Amino acid sequence: MAPMSNEAMGKKKVVIINGPNLNLTGLREPEIYGKTGFQEYIGILKQKFTDTEIVYFQSNSEGAIIDELHKYGFDTNIGIVLNAGAYSHYSIAIADAIRAITVPVIEVHLSNIYSREEYRHNSVTAPACKGIIAGFGMQGYELAIRAIIND
Repeated sequence: MAPMSNEAMGKKKVVIINGPNLNLTGLREPEIYGKTGFQEYIGILKQKFTDTEIVYFQSNSEGAIIDELHKYGFDTNIGIVLNAGAYSHYSIAIADAIRAITVPVIEVHLSNIYSREEYRHNSVTAPACKGIIAGFGMQGYELAIRAIIND
């Protein structure tokens, strides 16, 4: 007998896609990005959201992020949490990929991008997303997951 799909079980899937340098959370500028590494935090999220399948992907490559958006972008039982890092500020290609897919995408930033350098104040990807959460550190991912599963 084939295993039941998430949709058949009523289980929502959330795909977290992190962009460049987010593999260094916990090490890189902890005063801005926090002291918790994302691999540790993903375990915490999975414990909090036991009724939700959480898939995690990180890449420093713009093309790989776009491929991942395409991979999950048309599944009716999925939401995507995207922290595209610096790509948020200039990647028209990622913005176009978000516009091309049908699942909701919530943009997350660990820091408050509006209290930082001027070039970080603009996100070209945010207008393509359902919403944006910034400045709450790792908790931003939890808030985004809650928004997706309660939608």
